[in-house]
Amino acid sequence: MSSNSFDSGVPTFRPQGPSPNVRLALCVALAVFLMVADVRFKLTEPLRKAVATVLYPLQWVMLQPVQLVNQGATYFEDLHTAQTAAASAEKKSVELAQRATLVETLDHENQRLRQLLNLLPRLSTKGTAAQVVYETADAYTRRVVIDKGELANIQRGSPVMDEMGVLGQVTRVFPMSSEVTLLTDRDQAIPVLNPRTGARAVAYGDPTTAYGGGIELRFMPSNADIQEGDLLTTSGVDGVYPPGLPIARIIKIERRADSPFSRVYCEPLAQMYGAQFVMVIDPLPEDALPPRPAPDVKKQEGPSSTPRKGKRG
Repeated sequence: MSSNSFDSGVPTFRPQGPSPNVRLALCVALAVFLMVADVRFKLTEPLRKAVATVLYPLQWVMLQPVQLVNQGATYFEDLHTAQTAAASAEKKSVELAQRATLVETLDHENQRLRQLLNLLPRLSTKGTAAQVVYETADAYTRRVVIDKGELANIQRGSPVMDEMGVLGQVTRVFPMSSEVTLLTDRDQAIPVLNPRTGARAVAYGDPTTAYGGGIELRFMPSNADIQEGDLLTTSGVDGVYPPGLPIARIIKIERRADSPFSRVYCEPLAQMYGAQFVMVIDPLPEDALPPRPAPDVKKQEGPSSTPRKGKRG
């Protein structure tokens, strides 16, 4: 056997076919093609559904121990929270019972004092429940629309309040809906009373205040007895709002040396943004307030024009 036959049969150790770089490029191109095809044509969606269906029982079995542990921990936490809430509710119910007894006693005393002093009885007003449908699209006003109108005997000027306090006033009435102007509207004003001091004032809407929109007491003297945290209620002097309805709390007082008046910022108690259910208070009847005194005719006519009789000689 010749040596040439051995030379031609020597095996080689170099890899055959494309180089590694070419194969990597082909794999990358194939992967990009499959991703684009999956996004565009959802080619692997049936395969994913099948795999998810097959693996769901296994996932459910593996998640059961974790859910049992979580539910056990949540059960004990909820039990502790419920016991704490029950104890707090029982304590609060005792306090409310004592307060209700005191309020009832004070109410009887108030009625007797009013009868003794011959004062007018407290006004009792009725209301109509309504739901806020939407807020108006005007960016320069603060108004909402409710789902009750003339068919529900809603009248223009009726006060509107939620469970926390006065929300605004009905300014437009339609057959099936009404428009309510909120207290934070720049054109809205309401007489207020400070129950702590008995001082009366007028609150104006201030939607541009730095505190996210509220109301402001204007023309308050710098030496007025007002404090942060004071509650403001309706005074009832305007004949529109029944007295005693909560309105706002004073949150900031700015006293300036260069002005005899201080700026008083108040935060409304009612939910001005996001209120869902409201109560429309019926307007006060005409005979609810005492009649205004008749003007003095003699003062309006002025001094008498008849000549004064002179002395006879």
